[in-house]
Amino acid sequence: MNLLDPLFRSQAVEKVFSNRATLQAMLDFEGALARAEARAGFIPASAAPAIEAKCRAELYDMTVLARSAASAGNLAIPLVKQLTLLVAKKDKDAARYVHWGATSQDTIDTGRVLQLRQALALISSELDLFAVVLGELVHKNRATLVVARTWMQQALPTTFGLKAAGWLDAIDRHRTRLAETQERCLVLQFGGAVGTMAALGARGLDVAANLSKELQLPLPELPWHSHRDRMAEVATTLGLCCGTLGKIARDISLHTQTEVGEVFEPSADGRGGSSTMPHKRNPVTCAVVLSAAARVPALVSAMLGAMVQEQERGLGGWHAEWETLPEIVRLTAGALHHLTTTVSELEIDQERMRQNLGITHGLIFAEAVAMALAEKMPRSEAHELVQLACRRAQSSRRDLRSVLAQDAIMKANLSDAELDRLFTPANYLGVADQFIDRVLASSTERRDQKKPRKK
Repeated sequence: MNLLDPLFRSQAVEKVFSNRATLQAMLDFEGALARAEARAGFIPASAAPAIEAKCRAELYDMTVLARSAASAGNLAIPLVKQLTLLVAKKDKDAARYVHWGATSQDTIDTGRVLQLRQALALISSELDLFAVVLGELVHKNRATLVVARTWMQQALPTTFGLKAAGWLDAIDRHRTRLAETQERCLVLQFGGAVGTMAALGARGLDVAANLSKELQLPLPELPWHSHRDRMAEVATTLGLCCGTLGKIARDISLHTQTEVGEVFEPSADGRGGSSTMPHKRNPVTCAVVLSAAARVPALVSAMLGAMVQEQERGLGGWHAEWETLPEIVRLTAGALHHLTTTVSELEIDQERMRQNLGITHGLIFAEAVAMALAEKMPRSEAHELVQLACRRAQSSRRDLRSVLAQDAIMKANLSDAELDRLFTPANYLGVADQFIDRVLASSTERRDQKKPRKK
């Protein structure tokens, strides 16, 4: 089923994991292997172009391959068989050297790494774009006052710019993690039957080095057939990223509640409506991102569980990765793509934010008053006095400012001017502005480091 792909997926990354792209990645390995072995003098020079000519996905019957894989236990076995037959029709001698010295896992794993290289590059670019979008959101709203909420309750004044800076700071960490993961984990898999390259004799490393150059994949210290930490790292890195995307979507969706009404996803015909309630404006993107954040952790868990593999080649654990890892990549890519597009067009209701700052009738300034009072008496006494004042304000449905103004102890310690200052949201933002500057500077530095140098 692919009816829901436009809702949950990223079209660019979906292409990387199509049936044809999966097959082509494996064939790219086979073609590169033939070239590498010919360069090492291991197979006749004429065999490589003959093999490479048949390493084109459109030449293969996908249905036959799928059915054969069900019997063979993996897709590489019937693929190599079909490749050999196709080469033999043109050059029987060259057909002898198809898949020479390799094993099915070499083909499948390296094919998957080639796909991951494309997909993670696309995700990295989208993360870079998201960082720019968030940076612009921070700039525009650095002074936009909004109430901060803890445990789902109004707490203190803050700025929407600082909230968005928190999102940006987390996304920047994922940009760094993903870059490190790409460098560390996207490596060649080539080791033959048990990781010794015995079929290639003493020239195994020569062939591996050639293959590494052909595919432009780093050559690891040794084959990693049953050591799956690299694939698990890709999964966990994306899992962490998807978790942050979910956190951002959760924040936005809470701001869109009717009772809050501070932030809205962009409106458009057919977007966010209800089949029965004409007035609805549902946060569609948030729903999509939160669904991915709900699904990905279990998939990451499956990848971690699949790491425990037997001896030189795993039974079942390796197979568990085949559909799981692409699904993690696809869900994360889709969530990131949709969230980037939506955040770039978020509608911010600054007036509603200001109105919501007042719905507690001044209670959100209680800490500010208590801290000012604590400069003139023991902090515990100050805290208790303000707490009692808050209770009186709530029980009498009065504004905290007016209750404090009538309290003898308060009047003796805090002037009306001081109370006015303490009940002004912009005066109790701490170093929010400095935090914003630090995040923006760090994000800009990361972006500048990634820019290609002019020649």
